Amino acid sequence: MSARTLISVEDYLATAYEPDCDFVDGHIEERNVGEVTHARLQARITAYLLTHYEAKGLVVMTEVRVQVRPGRFRVPDICLTVGEPGEEVLTKPPFVCIEILSPEDRMSRIEVRINDYLAMGVPYVWVLDPQTRQAFTATAATGLQEVKSGVLQTENPALEVPLGEIFR
Repeated sequence: MSARTLISVEDYLATAYEPDCDFVDGHIEERNVGEVTHARLQARITAYLLTHYEAKGLVVMTEVRVQVRPGRFRVPDICLTVGEPGEEVLTKPPFVCIEILSPEDRMSRIEVRINDYLAMGVPYVWVLDPQTRQAFTATAATGLQEVKSGVLQTENPALEVPLGEIFR
């Protein structure tokens, strides 16, 4: 087995990866993206959020780097901030981070990402599975739970995203 090469935070931030990658403790971690179902769901939820919440002060961003702690950066599929973030790489917790599963994703890997976001102070993490049409929400108080109501929700500010609008 070959050893992975360590790179610095500065080198990571100065490099444009296509698609962008996570940076975890000196190592690059590729993200599973590129499938049509993933891309279409990402487009639908982004469009829904822009249409219904941008005018209310929520900023919707796709694939932006989020520094979840020193030496660790994640790139959520979508994230929302309340107001303009004021920085190119987010160091303050977004309001919501959204991860869309690809067929290759494993729940154990997703749980690490969720825990990174929650530990940073992200109030809501949503996980969407386009294959099974399931949605999950995670908060520090409740942990990861399947959404049974048919609506992804937040409080303060209140957001509601009907699953029927994005899983079409």
